[in-house]
Amino acid sequence: MKLRAMILAALVAMLFISAAQAAAVIARVDKSSQTMTVYHRGKVIGQWPVSTARAGKVTPSGTWTAKSMKRYHRSSRYNNAPMPYSIFYNGHFAIHGTNQVKKLGRPASAGCIRLHPGNAAKLFSLVQSEGLGNMKVVVVD
Repeated sequence: MKLRAMILAALVAMLFISAAQAAAVIARVDKSSQTMTVYHRGKVIGQWPVSTARAGKVTPSGTWTAKSMKRYHRSSRYNNAPMPYSIFYNGHFAIHGTNQVKKLGRPASAGCIRLHPGNAAKLFSLVQSEGLGNMKVVVVD
């Protein structure tokens, strides 16, 4: 029984890795280290500090395909807060630039994944060139 469970877990892991690797752009966010590693066609092109959800808020873990992009988005939930270079991947959750760069590297957001505006612009441009359907967002604990 344990062997069967281990084989099933290995198959699920292989499917997860295969699906993520098929994307031209992968943004892998590690909530424990508050970092994002960006892969383009299998090569690491950046590792940047991020801010994910602060205490009492949630940044969900999982894998998604990017859904939409907006260069000059403003939050409809948080007092019209600026969210430059937004890449939405799961409902109202997005990767976006922040003006609170001193908080990067530690949990500080309401659930989105915050980046330095310069890094958000780089990622946004890359996803524009590769297409939304070719970007995966992977968030791990």
